[in-house]
Amino acid sequence: MATFIICLILLCICIFSVKSYMKKLSRGCCGADSGRGPKKIRITDKDVSHYPYQTRLTVEGMTCQNCTTRVENALNSLGGVWASADLSKNQVQIRMKEEIPEDKLKEVIRQTGYIAY
Repeated sequence: MATFIICLILLCICIFSVKSYMKKLSRGCCGADSGRGPKKIRITDKDVSHYPYQTRLTVEGMTCQNCTTRVENALNSLGGVWASADLSKNQVQIRMKEEIPEDKLKEVIRQTGYIAY
């Protein structure tokens, strides 16, 4: 009888795991339906000549478009920054009007839940 109960519990855990994984596949890694992810912060000044400083960081953990939007939003909220993340390369290009230390940029990304190097 005890073996039956243990098998039943394991079966329930397996069913829950499969359902959770299927939900993740259909909604993206961040759990948001397409079109309902984070709203992107729009950059008003897109004149590249206004951004004399640039850097490119590799970001670990971005797995979908919602992830790239979160990273871009975190950096773009700094002011004087124009960030553009590339999911296929796991990188973010950061243009700055005033030089910001790379450690600070990495910390902003880390606070968003990703690892930058």
